[in-house]
Amino acid sequence: MTQETVIAELQRLGMSGYEAKAYIALVAAGAPLNGYEVAKRSGVPRSTVYETLNKLCTRGAAYEVRTGDDNVGYLSLPPTSLLDRLRRDFESSIEVLSAQLPEITAPPEVRLLHGLDSQPGLVLRAQDVVAAARHDLFVSGWPSEIETLKDLMKEAAGRGVEVSVVSFGRDSDPVGSTTEHRYSEPDVVLENLGCRLLVVAADRNQAVIGGLTERGAWGVYTDDPAVVLVAVEFVRHDIAMHLVVDRLLDPAAFEEFWVNDDAIKRLRADHAAAAEVLRQTYRHSQHGRGA
Repeated sequence: MTQETVIAELQRLGMSGYEAKAYIALVAAGAPLNGYEVAKRSGVPRSTVYETLNKLCTRGAAYEVRTGDDNVGYLSLPPTSLLDRLRRDFESSIEVLSAQLPEITAPPEVRLLHGLDSQPGLVLRAQDVVAAARHDLFVSGWPSEIETLKDLMKEAAGRGVEVSVVSFGRDSDPVGSTTEHRYSEPDVVLENLGCRLLVVAADRNQAVIGGLTERGAWGVYTDDPAVVLVAVEFVRHDIAMHLVVDRLLDPAAFEEFWVNDDAIKRLRADHAAAAEVLRQTYRHSQHGRGA
């Protein structure tokens, strides 16, 4: 990890850029430094270095110490102690906000339809939905996308969330109740849809629906009950179809029917319509329809 990365992460946790640079200089020294030495080693301007060091001392990340001839030096709080303190402060803030934010939150007057236009953005919003689940979670996607949600899905299952998953391909580390989609093969589904479709719905009140290709990703986040309902039923339908085939029908006969029946083939022949619908839905969300 580079110093630039450490500085960026310390800034995310509340330090200014100068504070982070000065703290790193103190940590790297392993011995008290005066203001001039901190400025020289860190790149913090000499005109602001003492102000910066005082701020570090105020937050408890550094301490003033007396050196020879009664000079003042600065010593860093050890990194492990700093991280423990930041963790405690963060968890305390989360507890307070968890208790008080809902009390001042007004009921929504409009339903959200938020466009997503990149793979990182789509995955990050899907992770938000998984992390928010408290009762049930429905996920449908390819293993490559499911893997990006796996740790949060395990945490959800661990806190008692009922997790139901449809995977278009083998998942070697399944979470909850996972159904491998066997009708049709993933490459056939990909050709029909024109994208790797990802559906994530939590507690029947929010969902992410997106499509990913080698050229990009598009999708939406929504808390619209009607859209979330459709997303949940999409996943439930695939699970139910596999349960019916496994328990009541001859799998070989069903495979023949699924592949060769004209009515089924017509329903499955989307000709990449799903990918285009998601692109258009994203563009629609960017033109003021929704939030």
